Amino acid sequence: MSGCQLQNASPALTLQASQKNEGSVTVETGIESKPKKKICCACPDTKRLRDECIVQHGEAACAKWIEAHRLCLRAEGFNV
Repeated sequence: MSGCQLQNASPALTLQASQKNEGSVTVETGIESKPKKKICCACPDTKRLRDECIVQHGEAACAKWIEAHRLCLRAEGFNV
């Protein structure tokens, strides 16, 4: 009978362990909620302006657009 009890307890322990891992990821990243979009799809306007500036003028001349895109991504919940 003790073998049956271990089998019944094992899935519950696994579930509890996975729930703890999910919670610790949220705490470690410092983000209160998960981003709703993929990072590649977030902030398309600032991304486009940043990319165009870098292509035309180089990265050093586009700090303003790079920072604007980072701020937008942070507002969307990404840790960049």
